[in-house]
Amino acid sequence: MEFVSIRIITGDVARLVDFYERATGVAAEWATEEFAELRTPSATLAIAGTGTVPLFAPGSARPADNHTVIIEFLVDDVDRTHRNVAGLGADIVAGPTTMPWGNRSLLFRDPDGNLVNFFTPVTPAAVEKFARRRPA
Repeated sequence: MEFVSIRIITGDVARLVDFYERATGVAAEWATEEFAELRTPSATLAIAGTGTVPLFAPGSARPADNHTVIIEFLVDDVDRTHRNVAGLGADIVAGPTTMPWGNRSLLFRDPDGNLVNFFTPVTPAAVEKFARRRPA
């Protein structure tokens, strides 16, 4: 098995895609007006409109209603990324903080209120753990 993507359901696909393109520097690939993907070397962030939900199961997902998932991106420099994200008007939940497990993390909310963590490994153990997946 291979984990390949996470999908956010939103009431405004264009707004959320624009936010993630600017926050990550990754250009989205649009399939329809209701569905776009931001592909990275290790996984894809899919963003879909509410019109796609009935294709799976009507009423199974609601936009801007996530209270349990944190979307995480490995970045080269979380402090530099913090300045970029703050400039986008993101709701910063916790500024760059070094966690006990060795990652320096920035926690914020996207325009739909989803929690997002941009992190950079900073301890030797964390750097080694993510060495194979570091962005180029």
